[in-house]
Amino acid sequence: MTATWDPSRYGQFSGERARPFTDLMGRVAATEPRLVVDLGCGNGPLTLSLAQRWPQARIVGVDNSAEMLAAARAADAHSRVEWVDADLAEWDIASLGAAPDVIVSNAALQWVPRHLPLIESWADALADDGWFALQVPGNFDAPTHALMREVAIDHPRSGELEAATKRYGAGDPSTYLQVLTSAGLAVDAWETTYTHVLDPGGESDNPVLDWVSGTGLRPMLEVLTDETERADFLATYAERVAAAYPRTPAGVLLAFRRVFAVGHKA
Repeated sequence: MTATWDPSRYGQFSGERARPFTDLMGRVAATEPRLVVDLGCGNGPLTLSLAQRWPQARIVGVDNSAEMLAAARAADAHSRVEWVDADLAEWDIASLGAAPDVIVSNAALQWVPRHLPLIESWADALADDGWFALQVPGNFDAPTHALMREVAIDHPRSGELEAATKRYGAGDPSTYLQVLTSAGLAVDAWETTYTHVLDPGGESDNPVLDWVSGTGLRPMLEVLTDETERADFLATYAERVAAAYPRTPAGVLLAFRRVFAVGHKA
């Protein structure tokens, strides 16, 4: 099942979601790339930042969400980016017609089945002196996701909900280091756990619920099409999430582990 994405909901925490991308791209030392590709470009602002960084480059953003791509095109006032509607699991990099100098994928590959061999094929397609940069969430054991699975197991539609909680997963830094090294790249791989301070002003009853409602919770909510059924599920999940992430004097603290790898085709 492909989730329907809500660009406005996803963009609610745009600053926090952009920070890993900024940290990732800080390790990419390309100076004058001709072709830059963003795999899983989402609603567009981060892809547009690539166009600002490399104004002479051809920029391509690939995503399979019609809603996200519509938001991206609306934000691209100067038609700076080529927005491509495609599933990364099936997309052919040869369709670009040229070897990319930079390939970046930010918080997308966890949704893509068998993405490790895809990474190897994309790295092989890089131009000489090219760069491959990826970031994936490494938080699938965090309370946000563990509680989703817990509530799903107790639900009358547990089978469907359990299937909706499935992710194709993300590797550890060493996994991506080995894959990119095997493709002939010099690799820097690491992980960072961000402590996001959500809603310091106390405007939301449950800011962590707001966060996951824009990402990991969406496939489950699409299973629960009945409004009462959905409301009951959310009430149970929200209560447990609020207990797991209590408000502090600083705000609600969300620890979020992310995994990074940058490879250079020297």
